[in-house]
Amino acid sequence: MEGQIDPTFEINGVQTNLEEDSCVQQRKLMESSITDGLDLLNIDVEVDTVPSFREDASCSKNVLRKQRNWERRLEAKKSKRKEEKQRRKLNRSERGPSEPEFSKRVVKAITRERLEEARAVGPRLCVDMSMTDCMSPKEISRLAGQIRRLYGSNRKAPQPFHLFLTNMTEDSLVYKECLRMNDGFLHYLIDVTEKSWLELFTLDDVIYLTPDANEALEQVEGDTVYILGGLVDESIQKKLSYTRAKELGVRMARLPIDEYMVKKSNPKNFHSKILAINQVFDILLMFRETGSWTQALSANIPPGKGYMVGLNAPL
Repeated sequence: MEGQIDPTFEINGVQTNLEEDSCVQQRKLMESSITDGLDLLNIDVEVDTVPSFREDASCSKNVLRKQRNWERRLEAKKSKRKEEKQRRKLNRSERGPSEPEFSKRVVKAITRERLEEARAVGPRLCVDMSMTDCMSPKEISRLAGQIRRLYGSNRKAPQPFHLFLTNMTEDSLVYKECLRMNDGFLHYLIDVTEKSWLELFTLDDVIYLTPDANEALEQVEGDTVYILGGLVDESIQKKLSYTRAKELGVRMARLPIDEYMVKKSNPKNFHSKILAINQVFDILLMFRETGSWTQALSANIPPGKGYMVGLNAPL
């Protein structure tokens, strides 16, 4: 028709339609505008990165509760790491100019030297692993974790102990759990042996620590071997370490909780003297360093056990 322009023409042998190109350009412009608008609103339309409301609705309350608990624990860990970092920074700023800051390699060498010296002349502490057959796999895993914390405390202590793990066979579950849960377990400066502590020490040198003993421990002597039963506080075996020590006729002692602490008012009426082996060990370490049972007990007995320092407790 005259007076109208044909929108189709040919460029280099390729037929082009101006109307179709214009529609394509308009569609692309609209898509770009919508994308920009979503970006401004911080809306991400990718399915992989945005949780589905239908999926959340289908989750049970128990699953959602566990997720919230996990998020709270994660946030607590982050906060704890941040506080620890700030504490170390503050300690460095408060350190006097005469106190040098050693490198990690030097600190590691000093720690090793101190532990080696303890193995030569330090007081001895042995964890008796002969009762793990009475424990569940869950309890054994907890015991492996307690051994890790016990060793960590000994490494940091200014006056460490010479540590032993007796009745520890390589085919036992507790040995495998220690390898699985404790990085560098094979390099721990601990005497790990399949032998019983009865084969290693004379009975006259031994004190078996058990919460059921009648006698309270008064001092930590350098020439005494202190035995801890390798049990956890979840074990339902009552007086197991006490019965074993009594059958063997060895001297027994308990921590002086009754002498320095009192039962606090507890609506649940729960009071327990049963501690994890690493908690008992931390008490012995602090008492050896400070000479104060009051300080050692108050710092290392968890409040949930239902005890507090007595008003008349000696310092």
